[in-house]
Amino acid sequence: MRIGVISDTHITSFNELPGKLLSALAGVDLIVHTGDFVAIDVLEGLRRIGEVKAVRGNMDSYELKQLLPETEFLIVNGRRIGIIHGWGSPFGIEDRVREKFSDVDIIIFGHSHQPKNELKQGIFFFNPGQARHSFGILTIEEEVKGEIIEI
Repeated sequence: MRIGVISDTHITSFNELPGKLLSALAGVDLIVHTGDFVAIDVLEGLRRIGEVKAVRGNMDSYELKQLLPETEFLIVNGRRIGIIHGWGSPFGIEDRVREKFSDVDIIIFGHSHQPKNELKQGIFFFNPGQARHSFGILTIEEEVKGEIIEI
């Protein structure tokens, strides 16, 4: 399964998303957004492309904060995935988000605007960076592979 991962869009209109990002998302099985959409129009636009799993971020509108959970959990090809936005300083963010999930193989997060594609203490941490600059493709088959794509 191929998952398109974006975070920290920080825009008010779906039409502001880069064409390269939209083209890539049209070819995935699932879209994950880790929060800081800012406006609901972005979420609604992504849902027109395909299935979306999303969590709220600290910069999201009141409407999005009421609609979206703080964390999401799913299982893909037997891999347990936790999704969260994150908070605080980029330093140590992996440890903080790890505390929110008890038994996961993969944690997809955002907030720091710094891409991360790393296996750490048996958990695959994946952050696509800020959507203005990068996004990610997470492939989950027999192995988990992450790719950060610069815009």
